[in-house]
Amino acid sequence: MQNLKLLPFYFLLLTFLGCATVPYAPKTKPEIGIPGIYHRVEKGQTLWRISKIYTIELDEIVRINRISDARDIEVGQLIFIPYAQKKQPLSSAVRTNDDFTWPIRGRVISTFGQAFNNMVNKGINISPLNTSDVVASRSGKVIFYTDDFKGFGKTIIIDHQDGFSTVYTRIAQVFVKVGDYIQKGALIAKAGSAGRDRNIYLHFEIRKGHIPQNPLFYLAR
Repeated sequence: MQNLKLLPFYFLLLTFLGCATVPYAPKTKPEIGIPGIYHRVEKGQTLWRISKIYTIELDEIVRINRISDARDIEVGQLIFIPYAQKKQPLSSAVRTNDDFTWPIRGRVISTFGQAFNNMVNKGINISPLNTSDVVASRSGKVIFYTDDFKGFGKTIIIDHQDGFSTVYTRIAQVFVKVGDYIQKGALIAKAGSAGRDRNIYLHFEIRKGHIPQNPLFYLAR
């Protein structure tokens, strides 16, 4: 009976771990015909952090600047912020709590929208370097776990209780259970393999509602 209740959730996972398309992203200063200001990107800033500074949706910044990949964002680059007049002050506590952190230290081997193993990635795949430890990217509650999700193996989903959630798949050991409240940076699992692909890496997603986001817009380089 419990498995039947989870069927709609499995369907959503299969849908959103599926495919995506990515447009071209120019690095030049965009020509904008609406009021606003330009923000000069600082070291360590993410598009997520910039959206918080100006209290504007990240999706709107991405759309109006025609950005597809965080690798196209460079220190000193000008990002247009529509209808903004000045930065909004943010406390250090807000910055710390809101930001996402890397779930594992390693090398990104497949980016958002990239074809990988005959699928188009809805997140990023990270090959671990010195450790296979997987940590919570942000504080939240574990709302889903299965030890055998089709093609992805063990899978954890953490709800961050503000419309965002994070997905961690291809994991080996698991140290949390459904219902646990996890602090940002806490150990939740070890990266592993799944299916016929014996390579060890973490598949990681950030979702807004049920819509996968490009994690590299949220993770500082």
